[in-house]
Amino acid sequence: MSMFSGFSAQKLKPQLKMATSRFQITSNKKAALVKQQMRDVAVMLNEDPPKEEKAKIRAEAIIREEHAIEAYEILMLECELLSERIKLIQVSKECPPDLLSCISTVMWACDRVDIPELVLIRKQFRAKYGKEFEERALNNVGGVLNERVVSRLSVQPPAAYLVQTYLERICEKFEVSWKPKVPVEASEMAEPMAAPVGYSVQVASASGLNVTTGQAHTDTEAGYNGPPKDNDDDNNSGGGDGGFSIPSAPVVATPYVPTPVAAPMAPVESKQEDFEEVDIFIPAIPASSKKDDGSSDAGTNRGSSGVADDGSYANLAARFDK
Repeated sequence: MSMFSGFSAQKLKPQLKMATSRFQITSNKKAALVKQQMRDVAVMLNEDPPKEEKAKIRAEAIIREEHAIEAYEILMLECELLSERIKLIQVSKECPPDLLSCISTVMWACDRVDIPELVLIRKQFRAKYGKEFEERALNNVGGVLNERVVSRLSVQPPAAYLVQTYLERICEKFEVSWKPKVPVEASEMAEPMAAPVGYSVQVASASGLNVTTGQAHTDTEAGYNGPPKDNDDDNNSGGGDGGFSIPSAPVVATPYVPTPVAAPMAPVESKQEDFEEVDIFIPAIPASSKKDDGSSDAGTNRGSSGVADDGSYANLAARFDK
C-alpha cells in the first residue's frame, strides 16, 4: 500500500472547505435556473391553448431542482461541521457517535451529486474507518443516513398532487388565469404524474388554424369510420345478428371522349356580278419625239378621236364629250 493512501487530516480539511464552497455556488446556479423555469411555465400556461402537459414536465424538473438545492444546503452544513471537528476525527480510532450520521450521509451522497470534492472526502473516510464502514453507510444499515437528504436526492418522481400544486402557485405568482383541463383525482394524488397523451398538443399547428382537440384519433373527429368491413358470412346468412351491410356502388370507368375539332371553313367565292364595274378612263401621258438635229416634228400627233394632241391636258374635256 502506498504511503499516500492513508488518512490525512491535512488533506481532508481543505477538501471539506472546498466542498462547502462548491455546494454554495451550485445551489445559487440552480436557484437562478429555477426562477427562469418558473417564468417559462407561466408563459406556457398563459398561451391559447395552454401547453399544460409540457408545463407539468417542466414543473417536475423545478421540483427536482429545488429538492437538490435543499439537499445541497444540508450537505454543506455537514461538511462545514466535519471541517470544524477535524481534530476530533483525527484522534478518534472509531467514528464519534455524534458524527456518524454526517459522515455516512456525505459518503452516501458522493455518487448522487455533482461535487467532485466528495470523491476525495469519501476516500479519506474509507482509509480512516475501513471498507466495512463504507458499505454500511452506502446501504444505510441502522438508518444512520439523514432521511431528508435521502428523500430529496431520490430518483423517484414527485407525486402528482405536488406537481399540480406547483403549477397553481406559479400561476398565482405571475398572475396567470389557468385551470387544469385534466384535474388530479383523489386516488391519483400520491402517484407519480401520468405520462402525456397529447391532449394539449394543437392540431395543425404549422398551418396556424388554431384548432385544438381532446381526441386522440382525428379520423373520428372528421366523421370517417374507416373502410367498410367485408362480412360475406353475414350477407349470405341473411344478416346474422340482425344487421346488414349496404353494398357499395360499383365504380364504372368513364370512357374518354375526345373533343371534336371544328372543320375548316370553305373560302367564299366572290361573284363578279355582285360588284358594279366602274368605268374609269386613265389617259396616257403624251410623249414628245425629237429628231437628231434637235427640231421638233412638223406634224402634230392626233389621237384616234381625231382631236389634235398637243402634249397637254387642255383638250381632256373634249375627249370625254366626244
